[in-house]
Amino acid sequence: MSAHPEYIWMNGDFVKWEDAKVHVMTHALHYGTGVFEGLRAYPTKDDLAVFRLPEHTKRFFDSAKVYLLKCAYTPAQLEEATLELLRRNKLHSPTYIRPLLYVAKLGLDLDTFGSPTSAIIIASPFERLFAKPGISVCVSSWRRIHESATPPIAKACGNYINSTLAKLEASQKGFDDAILLDQNGLVSEGTGENVFLVRGKKVITPDLASSVLEGVTRDTMIQIADDEGFDVEEREVNRVELYTSDEVFFVGSAAEVTPILEVDGRKVGSGQPGLVAEKIRQLYGQTVRGEVERYRHWLTRVYR
Repeated sequence: MSAHPEYIWMNGDFVKWEDAKVHVMTHALHYGTGVFEGLRAYPTKDDLAVFRLPEHTKRFFDSAKVYLLKCAYTPAQLEEATLELLRRNKLHSPTYIRPLLYVAKLGLDLDTFGSPTSAIIIASPFERLFAKPGISVCVSSWRRIHESATPPIAKACGNYINSTLAKLEASQKGFDDAILLDQNGLVSEGTGENVFLVRGKKVITPDLASSVLEGVTRDTMIQIADDEGFDVEEREVNRVELYTSDEVFFVGSAAEVTPILEVDGRKVGSGQPGLVAEKIRQLYGQTVRGEVERYRHWLTRVYR
């Protein structure tokens, strides 16, 4: 397979990779005026299947609603376009899928009300975000964006310049990634991942009031952990709990389940991947590959 897929879906057409272009004056390029999704497809015994496609599509349209972006396509049309794109690109291995809706007008004024939009979908082979079995992170000096400024519950393109600042800081300091605190100094999330902690018999994640993205993978982990009998709490999390928890791990479509072994130079627990994170990681891997019957309804088959 070539280094990139053959086709990208753009506004109803399947366009060759090298022909998928936008004008340099496109509003979204200058101001980040767009919304996107990140979801995955995995090989199963029935060939490739997209994980929680309807839930990601709903969040995509919810994000667009926040910014008054009109999409010319229905959720069903975008879902079918996603499946057809995977088929046209003959994808059968783990795949990352990126739908994007952006302000397509040409110009530098900030008013986007009623502006035309463009929709694209990219699907490309993707194995994992972090190559290592466990990572080190720092608590960023940059605070997570707040609901009163640019609402983090919407997966907007411009929001991620906040994550970029935190990621750059982590890289300069020699860490793999960063965790951001919210405006109240409470734990929010990673640069592109939700955070989970294990304290005793409790699995804990920051609540939605902590400026977190309402992650589909986050919801998946909560359901899996609850079904496995863990006591799951969504609540405010203090920074010091990152240092004193038995386990800390990231979850996300790209990150899947990634143990955090060190925070700010302090070992988390034993400094090795914990038993809870490992159990959830294995269950998640089985779930996305259709090996757990109770969760098979989360899969949408690509090749029928």
